[in-house]
Amino acid sequence: CEEGKRIRNSPAYQVEGINVNFVQMAGPMIQVATYERGVENETLSCGTGVTAAALATHLKEGNPNGDYTRLVFTKGGKLEVKYTAGSNGFQHIWLCGPAQRVFKGKWEL
Repeated sequence: CEEGKRIRNSPAYQVEGINVNFVQMAGPMIQVATYERGVENETLSCGTGVTAAALATHLKEGNPNGDYTRLVFTKGGKLEVKYTAGSNGFQHIWLCGPAQRVFKGKWEL
């Protein structure tokens, strides 16, 4: 969490902010931890980060074109990223898994 905070608040990213994702590859699955801007802490999961991690892992491994399902574990649970890799990049990208409400609020305007 401290490393994510340090990177998120580094001079290059401090003004607009970024999410910082830590990815550990474990065979056909990956583990992702996210330090999220705005929350300013580690979150249970981040759909954008999980999807980016799955696609980046595909590129790092040099997998051929075709249909894939990548299993991803986060503190929030198990997810799957389904996608088609082709000569023009990635298409038909789906993030699959359970969704739960973790916060409910009300603003008075």
